[in-house]
Amino acid sequence: MPISTFMGLQTALRGLIAQQEALDTTGHNIANASTPGYSRQSAILTATQALTIPGNSVNNGDAAQLGTGVDVTAILRIRSAFLDLQYRAQATSLGDASTRTDSLDQAQLAFAEPGDTGISSQLSKFWNAWSDLANAPDSQPAREALVASAQTLTTMFGTVSNQLTTVANQAAQEYAAETGPGGEIAQYAQQLAGLNQSIGDDVRTGGSPNDLMDQRDQIVDKLAALGQVSVTDLGNGQQKIDFGGVTLVDPSAAGGYTWPQTLTSPGGKLGALLSLSSPTGPALTYRSQLDAVASDLVSKVNALHTSTPFFNPAGTTAATISVAATAATVQTGSTAAPGANDVAQAIAALRGGTSDQLYGTLVARIGTDVNAAMNAQSTAQTLADAVDSRRQSVSGVSLDEEMTNLIKFQRGYQASARTMTTLDDMLDTLINRTGKVGL
Repeated sequence: MPISTFMGLQTALRGLIAQQEALDTTGHNIANASTPGYSRQSAILTATQALTIPGNSVNNGDAAQLGTGVDVTAILRIRSAFLDLQYRAQATSLGDASTRTDSLDQAQLAFAEPGDTGISSQLSKFWNAWSDLANAPDSQPAREALVASAQTLTTMFGTVSNQLTTVANQAAQEYAAETGPGGEIAQYAQQLAGLNQSIGDDVRTGGSPNDLMDQRDQIVDKLAALGQVSVTDLGNGQQKIDFGGVTLVDPSAAGGYTWPQTLTSPGGKLGALLSLSSPTGPALTYRSQLDAVASDLVSKVNALHTSTPFFNPAGTTAATISVAATAATVQTGSTAAPGANDVAQAIAALRGGTSDQLYGTLVARIGTDVNAAMNAQSTAQTLADAVDSRRQSVSGVSLDEEMTNLIKFQRGYQASARTMTTLDDMLDTLINRTGKVGL
């Protein structure tokens, strides 16, 4: 069976085109080596279908197959779905731990312990003022100093209580902002729905929208830090994405996504925000314990200061505690005798009692909680970094590897071009010189 001379040219042309596509893919990898979320791509070269030469067409009568060159059958995106799953799980844990650490750190700062302006220091000054008054029960400056110290103490109680309330309110406001109509979740859902549509359209026409898939995965990674994410591949390039226990993105839904919704199991940052803003969350629990300190202080002091209430009996929380006594109504003794100081001594002896103990327990709990949260954040960060490092070893661009590929594909291109030049010279000889005298 005769074989056209032009077949060799076509084979060389296929080689040129394939090597050029491989070079273009390598260049694309190099250009995006520092692009966040980019997955390296690889041109898959496959030998094209061989030309079958039937039997009895060559001298020995055997059949044969003649290669026809190479083709790029796909440009693969190098990505590990398993590592993506692991990374997103760790991102959810890290989002939860980081949010809790930040909030608890704010709560701890509200107490300003240890420090000269904290409640512990103000309590100590309050007891000292009673001791000073016991030493000079008729001293007007000592009485005024006691009332001023008490007022500073109650103000500090109110300040800390308000700051703890603010911490809880900020968590609630941030959750509302994140999940609101214009929040991050809505934005991510819209972007994912649009990418789903574009990717599906491209795949249906035989395309391979690798860069669009990278963008989609990057958004899902960000979404994972906010809450639990589950991704289901629908087999047509599109994905169904569940978030926080509800279906967020689904090509079959109107517009491709459904939001807003009530999350059933958010996890991540959103789960932490819900927990931090709840009545049983740490900030409001600390406030309740601080209320117990204020209530105990009011009860214990007023039980000894019997002539008139020293603290307003109605103010039994940290936010409402207030001083009812004045310098003139401060009681120093159980009798009206000059120099009587047994009441002042008894109140001064409350130092180190239940009020101090309750407050010390509260401060210790906050310190323990903050330390545990920081350790959890550190562990989550380490695990997330480790998984991301493994993921980058698979999907990341190695410039050394890409430079090697550049040389390989460049040599392949040069060889194909040389083959085409050689065949062209042969055809020139056959067409233009055959039969001429002097050859």
